[in-house]
This record gives sequence, structure tokens and C-alpha cells, in this order.
Amino acid sequence: MAVTRRGFVTILLSSMRDLLPIICVVAFFQLVVIGQPLPDAAALLLGIVFVVLGLALFVYGLDISLFPLGESMAHSFAQKGNLVWLLLFGFSLGFATTIAEPALIAIAAEAAMIAASENQIDNSEAAMATYALRLRLVVAAAVGSAIVLGIFRIIKGWPLHYLIIGGYTAVIMMTGFAPPEIIGIAYDAGGVTTSTITVPLVTALGIGLAMSIEGRNPAMDGFGLIAFASLMPMIFVILYGVLA
Repeated sequence: MAVTRRGFVTILLSSMRDLLPIICVVAFFQLVVIGQPLPDAAALLLGIVFVVLGLALFVYGLDISLFPLGESMAHSFAQKGNLVWLLLFGFSLGFATTIAEPALIAIAAEAAMIAASENQIDNSEAAMATYALRLRLVVAAAVGSAIVLGIFRIIKGWPLHYLIIGGYTAVIMMTGFAPPEIIGIAYDAGGVTTSTITVPLVTALGIGLAMSIEGRNPAMDGFGLIAFASLMPMIFVILYGVLA
């Protein structure tokens, strides 16, 4: 999909419009409520310019690369008719984009420090690094499994709401007998896994797959993979806390 220079200008203006409410809120509370001038206004203005430009370039990159790539790969896998390769690709995509997610790395590191301070694990760097790595592997495997489940749902035409309701019901029930120290980590793990790369690529994969299968509606069947990617880590981390 080709994006013209005029298209990039439109994206740039849209990024400015999206950031304007945040800038207005910060400026209002700083100047009116706190009653102090903005610190280092020149550097702040330059930073805002970089943020707008970076956001526009990011969206532009999604339009010309990740969205078309995800849709074309889904279409190619559907045309091949090889379910095993499609599921393997879906799991690998979810695992690879999650294991290196900075937000997940931060959560896992903090969880390891807390576990060490409460004498749940040895208070050594090696033990904490191992704990954090295991937690990241569990979450990454959960996201990969979520993508596999989402692909199955699209292929089979399963209703999305039944799976989501059932999944969150399972989370609530499991919370009752899960170790208290793992519950908050599990809930946070469900929020940090949907990164800026995972979301557009997985969404494009789902839409492309729905468009490639006869009888599937891209609007109704193509979405929902991200919901699974947020739900499954909660289940996996709670199970990890129970079994570990």
C-alpha cells in the first residue's frame, strides 16, 4: 500500500491534533493551578516537536509496512491451506514480540526484586534474573497461545464474546486460590503485553485471515486477537504462581 507525501502530511497533522489535548491539560495545570511557568520551555517545545514527528513516522511506518505485511502473510498462509504453519507463525509472532517487550521486562524485574525482599527466592542477582526470565517466558508463551486460540476462533467462526466471558470467569475463579503475591503481577501482565509492534501486526494478521476465508466478516471476525493477548497472560501467570 503506497502512502503519498500528502498522506504523510495528513498523518502529521492528525498526530498534532491527537497530542493537543494532552498539551493543553499540562499547560493549564502548570500555569493556572500550580501557578508556575513551564520549566525550560524551549526544551519542552523541542520535545513536543520530536514526539509529534515520531508519532507521525510510527503511524506512517505501520501504513506502509506492518499492516500490509500482516495482511499479505495471513492471505498467503490461508491460500496454502497449511494450518500447522499458520499456527506456528501465530505462536512465534506472539512469543517473539512479547519476550523483548520493555514494559514486561520492567514488570518482571520489579517482581523479582519483591520476591527476593520477601524471601520467596534467593537474594542474589542470578536468582532474581532467573525468576524474571521465567516470568517473561510464561507471559510470552501465553501471548503466543492467545494468538493460536484467536486464529482457531477465526477459522472455526467461534463467537468471541463466549470465549472472553469464559476466560475472565476463569481468571476470577482462579484468583480465589492463587498466591496473593502473584495476583497483581498476573493482572499487570495482561496489560503490558500489547506493545506498539504486537498490536498492529496481530490486528493485520487477524483481518487478513478473515478476509481470506470465505464466509468470514473482517469487521466481526478479524478483530479480537488483542483481547486474547491481554487475557491469556493473566491465566498463565496465575497458574505459574500456583504450580511454581
